[in-house]
Amino acid sequence: MASAAPAPPAPANLKRIVAASLIGTTIEWYDFFLYGSAAALVFNKLFFPDSDPLVGTLLSFLTYAVGFAARPLGALVFGHYGDRIGRKKLLVLSLLMMGGATFAIGLMPTHATVGTAAPVLLTVLRLVQGFALGGEWGGAVLLVSEHGDAERRGFWASWPQTGAPAGQLLATGVLSALTALLSDDQFVSWGWRIPFLLSGVLVIVGLWIRLSVDESPVFKAALAQAAEREAAAGAAGAEAEKMPLVAVLRHHWRDVLVAMGARMAENISYYVITAFILVYATNSAGLSKQTALNAVLIASAVHFAVIPAWGALSDRIGRRPVYLIGAVGVGGWMFPFFALIDSASFGNLIVAVTVGLVLHGAMYAPQAAFFSEMFATRMRYSGASIGAQFSSVAAGAPAPLIATALLADHGSSTPIALYVIGAALITVVALACARETRHRDLADVDADPARSGVPAPRQTDVGSRTPSP
Repeated sequence: MASAAPAPPAPANLKRIVAASLIGTTIEWYDFFLYGSAAALVFNKLFFPDSDPLVGTLLSFLTYAVGFAARPLGALVFGHYGDRIGRKKLLVLSLLMMGGATFAIGLMPTHATVGTAAPVLLTVLRLVQGFALGGEWGGAVLLVSEHGDAERRGFWASWPQTGAPAGQLLATGVLSALTALLSDDQFVSWGWRIPFLLSGVLVIVGLWIRLSVDESPVFKAALAQAAEREAAAGAAGAEAEKMPLVAVLRHHWRDVLVAMGARMAENISYYVITAFILVYATNSAGLSKQTALNAVLIASAVHFAVIPAWGALSDRIGRRPVYLIGAVGVGGWMFPFFALIDSASFGNLIVAVTVGLVLHGAMYAPQAAFFSEMFATRMRYSGASIGAQFSSVAAGAPAPLIATALLADHGSSTPIALYVIGAALITVVALACARETRHRDLADVDADPARSGVPAPRQTDVGSRTPSP
């Protein structure tokens, strides 16, 4: 039986919840993206100095990809406990882990000091970053989705998504300022450490804000219902409630696959546009790293601004149509994207990255609400996190690595463009297999089908206020 919908929070309270999720997510993405930018700019020299420059870049991107490998594990652990004890506690833990790892990178010795131990330590800290981020995303978007109302869920849930471009903006802005103020030797010697050490201050601010918000009322109601069910099951000698992970894989495996497919174009295109571009623009187009950083900086500001607009549009026309615009658009933009960069014009570079990120935003903005609406409350953290983070191993993790390898092997952008187009096709297929979820009432989807012994219903058919298209 569906649970009664909790009263929606007051506007001021909802805005505080959105702000807490946004600021915390911004800090986490700042830490994560800072590593990616540093991997493209200096880590090849600091931790892999004996390699050919392009090979050194490949090796530094390999440590970058390791962080993605840890994200599914983070999704499993944080998802399990987030569905058991609450979203807020896990979000605080993820912020502490990410900030601590990033601060430690700023204190690390380099290859010149400790030899091969340096890249090993770097890899370990990158694993901690990935583990923390694997748990952060699901909790942040669920905290907002479960506090808000169904009518504007796409808009409000898109705000934590702006943490990605905000973190990119912050990381790129700090690096851009340092590269402008310092000489190359100063930046490589000690300047690169400053943005990593700055993370310690940001984490303190993020914790202060994140600790001030309440747990999701939808989760509280679901937790109370689960306790009643477990008590009733114990009295009747019935089977105890299954772990969230087991329930997700049993009843929502189709939704997990849809989420993974939907992430392919979004994840791959983003890291090609924002991380690999630092390699391509400097090595193939002959532009300076400062020019490439400035272009990403400007485009990230536009990206931040358009995400809530795309989220609001998904409330009006649906999650799938908006997501589809982004997937088709980013695939069609890849050849013009590289052609504009090849012109070696700063203006064209800005256009290339900005249009790419605007189209990416059409996928990223509705993603939070879309994935949240696929899963029942008591398995929502696990389901959304698994669907989002398991795909990152095949998508975002190897994207800069594959793009750099393709450039090294072929000396052309054509294979890279085809690579992104292939990812877009996978996402289009996944969206074709999905159903619209925007009318879903999250408070009406707590019942566990396994408890009643009936097959799991299609998720868009449960608790909908109107039939799904």
